[in-house]
Amino acid sequence: MKDPEDRKWKVLSSEYLFRRPWLTVRHESLELPDGRRVPDYYILEYPDWINITAITRDGHFVLIDQYRPGLGETSYEIPAGVSEPTDASMLAAAQRELAEETGYGGGQWQLLTVVAPNPATQNNLTHCFLATGVERLGDQHLDPTEDLRVHLMTRREVLELLRTNRIRQALMAAPLWRYFAEHPAPEDAPVRGKEPGNESSDGSAIR
Repeated sequence: MKDPEDRKWKVLSSEYLFRRPWLTVRHESLELPDGRRVPDYYILEYPDWINITAITRDGHFVLIDQYRPGLGETSYEIPAGVSEPTDASMLAAAQRELAEETGYGGGQWQLLTVVAPNPATQNNLTHCFLATGVERLGDQHLDPTEDLRVHLMTRREVLELLRTNRIRQALMAAPLWRYFAEHPAPEDAPVRGKEPGNESSDGSAIR
């Protein structure tokens, strides 16, 4: 299937309103192809992000949980982070983040998908990697403001989290769903008439 016809909007003016490491806001005046104008349009600039669907040699998924002030919730996620200027590539950024957040590494890596967090108002992409056969190589090396826990979960447990909306982050749910769609297994079918379990395979509660 071919891509849609490009109908790029013309930038009439552009100025930065706010520039900080975690938030950069750009104000633009735009003109549509048919001449209509949008005098006030705001774009948020971010570095590209990465996340990792990491699976151990024995088939467990490496997840984390952490508190998110935006929603005011502690929820399950896959390891993720921001690409740094010192990272040689997005793959290097993903490998660094997995090691820092979980202590896991090694294995075989491939790009799973690339998604846009919000193309209407954000200029960045999220590069989603699949890492299989990973193993514990060391301890976590968290940033001073990070507070997260590591969980090893079975395939069925991760699917249950997705089906019950307990992986809130859309940028993380998307690559997980793609992985399960491209790597189906007989045990993926929902269990009818049975309540979801309340514990993960590492003994921690699934809330």
